[in-house]
Amino acid sequence: MKRQHIQLLIGFGISALFIYYLLPGLKLHAVGAALRTANYWWIVPGVAIYFVGLGARTWRWHYLLRHLKPVPLRRLFPVVCIGYFGNNIYPFRAGEVIRSYVLKRKEGIPMAASLTTVIIERIFDGLVMLLFVFLALPFAPIPAAYGQFVVLLTVLLLLATAVFVWMAGQPLRMAQLYGWFAVRLLPSAIRTRTDDIFQRFMEGIQSLRSPRDIGMIFLTSVAVWLMETVKYWFVMHAFPFEVSFLALMLMNGIVNLATTLPSAPGYVGTFDTPGIETLVAYGVGRDLAAAYTAVLHVALWVPVTAVGAWFFWREQLTWGDFGSAKDEHEGTKKREGAKSIFEENV
Repeated sequence: MKRQHIQLLIGFGISALFIYYLLPGLKLHAVGAALRTANYWWIVPGVAIYFVGLGARTWRWHYLLRHLKPVPLRRLFPVVCIGYFGNNIYPFRAGEVIRSYVLKRKEGIPMAASLTTVIIERIFDGLVMLLFVFLALPFAPIPAAYGQFVVLLTVLLLLATAVFVWMAGQPLRMAQLYGWFAVRLLPSAIRTRTDDIFQRFMEGIQSLRSPRDIGMIFLTSVAVWLMETVKYWFVMHAFPFEVSFLALMLMNGIVNLATTLPSAPGYVGTFDTPGIETLVAYGVGRDLAAAYTAVLHVALWVPVTAVGAWFFWREQLTWGDFGSAKDEHEGTKKREGAKSIFEENV
């Protein structure tokens, strides 16, 4: 069985587990009734503010890429939307790879470097999600099922942040460390390729060398996720319940931390079950919470996926480009002519 098939099975299996946990407690006729009586006009301002947040996300990536190449926002925004399109229709966040592939094709920025900036984005997104969770904890307990998961992610994200910042501030030491291991462990036949990947990776993390840059990336991340929480707030008004904005911040944090798990395309199950359980912890009826979460999920998924699909078509990309992006990411394509940056030192 091919590895991608195994990955799909894992993703669908995890989604099935989340849905299996959710369904027995729902009265589907009550969920349907809540859906029929919802005021869907509230989705319109929610979608509008979401795309403002998407613009902020584009600016953040522009800021992370600027030391590699200053890409104008009008050229970068379609690439970000294509990435969302890929994330929403493929498992394992394949859109992160495809947007780096498209960026290389359009702007000539090496994939290893741009993917490093994407990893930095994901780390800061995770840190903001945890901030949202911990800000809301004094006002309502986190659902017990997610407590250990949140603690584990907190440790991992803080560790990853510390490691990346240290690496960015110690380029010579990192080069020496890599060179020592490369000489002893890597076959000479692949050294040219791995040396090039390492060099591009180190270029990608240079935005973490300055405390000011770290602060700007973090503040932009906060703005991005606050605007997404505002969308949660708008969609809430389509239904007959109300919770505090902090409760929605907690829901946003838990939901987006849960969607880091492998799942079926579109985060089926990993988005819905945590969202419903969070609202239930705040006293919202399970069926009403399920109706709201389903509408919110669709309102988050459809608009950006449709816009990303349009940009995907406009760039004359094909489904084969997903495979090309994966091959490029895994290093299966030949990289010729790259000179080792360590030949003179190791």
